[in-house]
Amino acid sequence: MLNSTLDRKGFKPNGEDKMKRYVGVDLHTNSLTACYLDSEGEMYFKTYQLTPSALRCFKQSLHSEDELAVESTGNTEFFVGEIEQVVSRIVIVNPRQFKVIMKSVKKTDKNDAKTLAYFLSKDMLPESRRKSKAHQEVGSVSQTRDKFVKSRTYFMNKVHGILNSSGIKLKKESLGTEKGLSRILEFELSEIAQFEIEELIKQIRLLNESIKRLDNKLIEVGSQLKGHKNLVSIKGIGDRSAAILLSIIGNIKDFSNESKLFAYFGIVPRVSSSNETTHHGRITKRGSKLGRTTLVQCTLIAIRYSPYLRKFYDRIKSKKGSGKAIIATAKKLLGIIYQTLKNDWVFRDFANFVLAE
Repeated sequence: MLNSTLDRKGFKPNGEDKMKRYVGVDLHTNSLTACYLDSEGEMYFKTYQLTPSALRCFKQSLHSEDELAVESTGNTEFFVGEIEQVVSRIVIVNPRQFKVIMKSVKKTDKNDAKTLAYFLSKDMLPESRRKSKAHQEVGSVSQTRDKFVKSRTYFMNKVHGILNSSGIKLKKESLGTEKGLSRILEFELSEIAQFEIEELIKQIRLLNESIKRLDNKLIEVGSQLKGHKNLVSIKGIGDRSAAILLSIIGNIKDFSNESKLFAYFGIVPRVSSSNETTHHGRITKRGSKLGRTTLVQCTLIAIRYSPYLRKFYDRIKSKKGSGKAIIATAKKLLGIIYQTLKNDWVFRDFANFVLAE
């Protein structure tokens, strides 16, 4: 049972008993609640506002021997950057994997901080990987681009639906060009339909320009990431796709083997075991959906040029169908990506697996 002690100011003086403590922090936009748990099971709480002066007070309450845990949120990187030099260890907790807090019956700031501190003391917290600022920024740009692309697809589908309801049959692919959009405006439609089409096309054109600029920026900043030249030497992975994949992977050294990378991308099967029966189901789909989508798109191109990947794809397809075959081949390509980054390979001829000198 954990004991709770609290002095008048809400925390123990800094000069008093500097035994190792486990500090759980429930972080919000404007404040944080900290639970200080010492090795004897005593704990105490303190709430701080996220102002410069209050943050300094929080830092002064910490010892160099302390370990601290905080959930990964929008301002976690800022918070960690402020206090990482004053404690021995910081654990950034993956909130999706750590569901004790989310499913807590007593959902309060103190209880959440207490739970983090307790599980930190037992070394039972699932850590969220920290990526470099460069990887984070490229990842943010790629996510914005993905949102814009999805919005454009929605608007294109809407245009296609309006035309279809007006008896006009048109291939969706034609909406992807400026010529196609201009042609649509020439159709005779009802007043309301014409108005709606014009507004939708305005948005599609704006998104086309924004996506083009995002593509250029993504290629520019992505090319500066370590491993970019390695990935683009793989036939099927272009500049933009390499930037997206690298922003998701981060430091390849974080993965001790390729299986860890497979799991991180969510392309490993679900496994359920009961007694002596083990069942392998569909892939987990954990991790980045954008990463999986980009990987599959690259795989579809890579099998056109790589006899090795094409032979593997055809063999799986003949047994299990094209859907499972492309996922299995994407996993195979991800294994190649892992080895390429791990060993700093650059291909001179990817189709024949010939490395550049």
